[in-house]
Amino acid sequence: MGVGDLKTRRAVFLDRDGVLNRNIFNPATGAFESPHDPRDLIVVPGAAAALHRLRDANFLLCVVSNQPDYALGKASLEALAAIRSRLEATLGADGITFDAVYYCYHHPRGITPGYAGPCQCRKPSPYFLLTARDALGIDLARSWMVGDRVTDIECGRAAGVKTIRVAADHPTTRAADEMAADFDVEDLSAAVATILQQESV
Repeated sequence: MGVGDLKTRRAVFLDRDGVLNRNIFNPATGAFESPHDPRDLIVVPGAAAALHRLRDANFLLCVVSNQPDYALGKASLEALAAIRSRLEATLGADGITFDAVYYCYHHPRGITPGYAGPCQCRKPSPYFLLTARDALGIDLARSWMVGDRVTDIECGRAAGVKTIRVAADHPTTRAADEMAADFDVEDLSAAVATILQQESV
């Protein structure tokens, strides 16, 4: 049986920062950003319970995240790896594992050779969602993208999944022509409740 015959699985694609863990205020830039040190990683309240609800509903769980801090000279690759490990260990202690984790380390204005400039994987590109579709046999039309930024919504729409935008845990101004999500909710727990409610309709 080929992969094409298996595309009946549903997935929830999850942005990381602002969805699974808190963004952290960076006084150097005056903005809320992804953590640069594993000690700063704070998993959002109720994350494990929410993800268990998706597991119980037979959704695959995939993380899809832009992580440009190495490209921008803000953090080392070792620090980024340690942050990833801490997130996965923290949720793993509550019985949560991910079926796939995809990070883009590039940035178009990066300063680190090999990581600067355009790439095919940085959201809003749907590259990683399409990669997961082919690797895991996912039916994108029955799947969801949950994120806190417009690039997450654009990525999900480009891949053909339904989209949910969680209220960013930092102030943000949305452009008048910004692409709207299918649903806007407060946090990950509300996003999961929305997904399960819609799936039961």
